[in-house]
Amino acid sequence: MNRREFITLLGGTAVAWPVGASAQQAERMRRIGVLAQGAANDPETAARLTSFVQGLQELGWSVGRNARIEYRWADGDQTLISKYAAELVALAPDVILAAGGNGMRPLLDLTSTIPIVFDALDPVAAGFVDSLARPGGNATGFTQFEFAMSGKWLELLKQIAPGVKRVAVVRDPINTASTAQFSAIQAVAPPLGVEIYPIDVRNAGAIERGISAFVRAPNGGLTLTQSPPSDVHRNLIITLAARHRLPAVYPFRYYVAGGGLISYGPDRLDSYRRAAGYVDRILRGEKPADLPVQAPVKYELAINLKTAKALGLDVPPTLLARADEVIE
Repeated sequence: MNRREFITLLGGTAVAWPVGASAQQAERMRRIGVLAQGAANDPETAARLTSFVQGLQELGWSVGRNARIEYRWADGDQTLISKYAAELVALAPDVILAAGGNGMRPLLDLTSTIPIVFDALDPVAAGFVDSLARPGGNATGFTQFEFAMSGKWLELLKQIAPGVKRVAVVRDPINTASTAQFSAIQAVAPPLGVEIYPIDVRNAGAIERGISAFVRAPNGGLTLTQSPPSDVHRNLIITLAARHRLPAVYPFRYYVAGGGLISYGPDRLDSYRRAAGYVDRILRGEKPADLPVQAPVKYELAINLKTAKALGLDVPPTLLARADEVIE
């Protein structure tokens, strides 16, 4: 989905202004900045921002009537994220949506006054907010999951593929959140009888070389930490897992929809619908410092039975019974 399609989506539906709002409020044009870590043509990034835009519509915001959205798409490039953060701050919007945690540090370094709503991993440890209950500054938003959940991925991998003894973890070594997730995975590995092998996700070539080297020994499996490069290269990672017959567990259901074996993580679309609610409240006068950072309320377990069959795996009935989505 491109920029024009997003604008069409936001502006194409007539939405009544909420009862009780004044005509002056309805006519005032408000500007919303969106700093997206993904690419404009990435379907998952498009789906999240579509969910955000639809949430705004339901709350009475429509492009051309009372709102304007300025998009910047970084395609996982940290240099572009910093550049576009500066561009958005220079526009002095009423609020900025940081669609991904990597945009937060550049934004906070540039402004302490423009309200920011984020979607990020562990914003307290990253220094984005003082605490979850009382953010304290000009930013608030939504967490993706606690780092401890990363250990759950390894447990799921052992449940669906008990023969796995070695697990490659695709990670971003310069991303603090990715490093913390990797540590959580390492912590649960010894009790599960698993050895961990990091593969740094610098670029597509590094991923392919790392996985090719890893599969020279048997009994391997795969997981990854959540980071912008992992998302950018997710199709490659899924393809390599299939090519080398590696059972793999992922953080979000869209990996499984794309051919991955199993995933467990929050409903990202729901988080972006909820983010629209925070943007709405800020536009109506509330302060980010007074809006607590919220954790996900919906987690999804997804299993791709077609992929399991291709890998020669029999999915335990107890695991199937727990699944929110089964792809056949």
